[in-house]
Amino acid sequence: MAEWDLRKLRILRTLRERGTVTATAEALHMTPSAVSQQLTNLAAQLGVPLLEAHGRRVRLTDAARLVLRHTEPVFEQLECADAELAAYTQGETGEVRVAAFSTAVPALVVPAVRALRATHPKVTVRVREAEAAEAYRLLAAGEVDLALSLAARAPDAADGRFARVPLLADPLDVALPPDHPLASAPALRLIDLAAEPWIFGGSGPWSDITRRACEAAGFSPHQGHSASGWTAILAMVEAGMGVALVPRMAAGRRDGVVMRELGADRPVRHVVAAVRKGGETGRVVSRVLQALRDAAAVSGHSGANSY
Repeated sequence: MAEWDLRKLRILRTLRERGTVTATAEALHMTPSAVSQQLTNLAAQLGVPLLEAHGRRVRLTDAARLVLRHTEPVFEQLECADAELAAYTQGETGEVRVAAFSTAVPALVVPAVRALRATHPKVTVRVREAEAAEAYRLLAAGEVDLALSLAARAPDAADGRFARVPLLADPLDVALPPDHPLASAPALRLIDLAAEPWIFGGSGPWSDITRRACEAAGFSPHQGHSASGWTAILAMVEAGMGVALVPRMAAGRRDGVVMRELGADRPVRHVVAAVRKGGETGRVVSRVLQALRDAAAVSGHSGANSY
């Protein structure tokens, strides 16, 4: 029987996620030469080649992918074991490290932390702001225990490494300058703003969300200005420089901006939480997940088109 070394298998798994030996070494706080040596030893133990040259880099062989496919359930079981041991030794005492995107921190994480202080004071939450891709890298590497992201930016639901928990559908409203002709219109559709200059980021999730929402409404938005922060976006809207889609739970609204709800076909973005598969059974993690669900229920909405 082959010799299975969990530490080396974690290195192989991290290489699959990070893509390069250097990035793997950084994630695991190792040297690149140590990563290469450990993977060479693992290949010898298993009796199959795990890496092959690909230009100046290496990539996983089919055998390596087969190995990881069979070890994912093992990692899940170990997460469950860790959770049960923590519950046995600590009860409902412990720290949960949470990575969350910027608008989720004040809207969901902070209310959850406040609630936990009152109901479970021995549960500590440590927050790290991170966009979706980084949050999932941190989760996969074991540097955080829970990640909040937009569903559209999260790994596929079939990804066996993670368990995903839907939290809320956040409606997207339109931000208009106060003197805009449609600011006081009795009803407003996204298509009514097809000729307007739009304000959104040049790349990244909000650019994708804005473009997809407008295209679903029947037009391609003309990008008048590029900005990624809500303070900058709303300041430009207030100055009459354009219009923007804004998630309802986003912080930093301005008195000089009119926020208008869209009709029944309004777009929404779905927010999800994720933990490593098996980690959701942990008593402390489950308490944090429930607090996040409760916070989402207070501010939660539903909608038709999701982004």
